[in-house]
Amino acid sequence: MNLVKEIEQKFAKKEALPEFQVGDTVDVHVRIKEGDKERVQVFSGTVIKIQGGRGIRGTFTVRRIVAGEGVERTFPFHTPSLQDVRVKRPGKVRRARLYYLRQRVGKATKVKERRVDIPKKGEKAAAKRGAKKKKKAPEQQPEAEPVAE
Repeated sequence: MNLVKEIEQKFAKKEALPEFQVGDTVDVHVRIKEGDKERVQVFSGTVIKIQGGRGIRGTFTVRRIVAGEGVERTFPFHTPSLQDVRVKRPGKVRRARLYYLRQRVGKATKVKERRVDIPKKGEKAAAKRGAKKKKKAPEQQPEAEPVAE
């Protein structure tokens, strides 16, 4: 195996983070060490960029507004200080980088919500059983015989 890949595997996180995309509003739980104490701080905001994939070199950037000032923070996917990422609200965007949010203020920084389909009670049970609704073929009527003149 390649030497670089071996070293990357040593530092990769064992447990995977939940799936999230650009535009999602997330809570990032980060371990912070102050003196000899360690605590968890939550950074909440919108994911504006995912760079480098989800590998050892991958990072994601979260932006939020604090006291009228925009704050962006970049987190590596495989850093030991990253404890958890929770998706609060999935976002619907058509861009890979949301840099245009930097010029927006107030409600203009909102991203449309992506609808996540939740199966109804009956549909979930049917899916587990493997039963699928079959469409009935329309009944064919016998063709009329041509009339000889």
